[in-house]
Amino acid sequence: MFIRSYEQQDVEAVIELMADLGYPTNKEALSARMEKIASIPSYYTFVAVRDGQAVGMIGCRDIFYYEEDGMVVQISLLVTKQSEQGSGIGTALVAYTEQWARERGASALYLTSGIKESRKKAHAFYEARGFDITGYRFVKKLTMHELGN
Repeated sequence: MFIRSYEQQDVEAVIELMADLGYPTNKEALSARMEKIASIPSYYTFVAVRDGQAVGMIGCRDIFYYEEDGMVVQISLLVTKQSEQGSGIGTALVAYTEQWARERGASALYLTSGIKESRKKAHAFYEARGFDITGYRFVKKLTMHELGN
């Protein structure tokens, strides 16, 4: 297995990964989404490849502080092919991203994860890799009415 930047040829495998994560999609929608993400200079996507196919993916982005100098890297997505979970792919993707972030001068790696029963294994995974729970995430969904349309 090795880790490299996402390429458009990975789209079919990533469709399967997104379904494993609980976000089914199709080729047209995912291709458009990945093209948009790739066009943003502060977003990065890496895939773990085994036997020529993406079996895991991590997406991250630079976050710059307002309150002090410096930058952190936020993991916005991490997924391993369901049949490959527990084989070290997720660990390798996090370690790769940690080293990559450190080389770029990031002072921390962070992520958010929902408070759901289905996420407990993921939470244990992150804690086992040195992540600490440090706060809450607040979300307000916006509707078109609230946007003034």
